[in-house]
Amino acid sequence: MAFRSDYIWFNGEFVPWDEAKVHVGVHALHYGTSVFEGIRAYKTVKGTAVFCLAQHVRRLFNSAKVLRMPIPYTEEQIAQAILDTVAKNRHEACYIRPLVFRGMERLGVDGRACPVEVVIMTWEWGAYLGPEALEQGVDAGVSSWRRMAPGTLAANCKIGGQYVNSQFVTMEAKDRGFAEGIALDINGYVSEGSGENIFLVYNSTIQTPSLAASILEGITRQCVITLARDMGYTVEEAMIPRERLYVADEAFFTGTAAEITPIRSIDGIPVGSGRRGPITAKLQERFFAITSGKEEDRWGWLTYVPKT
Repeated sequence: MAFRSDYIWFNGEFVPWDEAKVHVGVHALHYGTSVFEGIRAYKTVKGTAVFCLAQHVRRLFNSAKVLRMPIPYTEEQIAQAILDTVAKNRHEACYIRPLVFRGMERLGVDGRACPVEVVIMTWEWGAYLGPEALEQGVDAGVSSWRRMAPGTLAANCKIGGQYVNSQFVTMEAKDRGFAEGIALDINGYVSEGSGENIFLVYNSTIQTPSLAASILEGITRQCVITLARDMGYTVEEAMIPRERLYVADEAFFTGTAAEITPIRSIDGIPVGSGRRGPITAKLQERFFAITSGKEEDRWGWLTYVPKT
């Protein structure tokens, strides 16, 4: 699918895609002062629905608060603008990118004198790691790049500048022939992918790195934890040593873009049987049953886009 749609919501107004522009002097371009979210809208049997809208908007505002960048709209206004943008672009399913950034007023490391601007982009986007990845899985490699140490950057926030670290991880992975990289934290424990959380299945227990491992507190991650526990599985949030990656029975990435993507090998070592495992498959089935509207949305994860 092409990376475009008809309109972008830009500071409260709809602007044609090609006319949504900023000045080269914006603070965010020079210093990475932006926060963002990745959200999906799914085509369901009841119409188009945005997944975990309130949770994503809350995290957007939390990230902006940490960056000391007050958003000039309420959470309710941003949530409504997201729904309006999906409707305006007539999407049945799409990816949604709210972006908040410091604009142009003056340059200098402290950008708080610059205006805060907000855009919402939507476009049609399929499986992040490839259409076959959801079933066949992907090959991943442990990166030489570590996630940020506590007290250096805000790992739990989606701040634009921090994603240079993620770019190092994913570029190295692709140069080595892997679909994705797995970063360790500063102490050598498993952290996360370049843009995804990671889960392992080991001795019938589902494990995922704790927040102390410099991970983003992923919204899809929390949904998978909720689903897994509801299905009777034990889920542990723990500090996971690197070698556990190589002896896990199953492994998978989670994220808005990645959804639930199996990992079939790590550093060339097959994970389990080298294909999607049974627990991963069951979690995928439940997840997609809810996002398609075929299963009851017991946790209120879907917000339906009003029909125009």
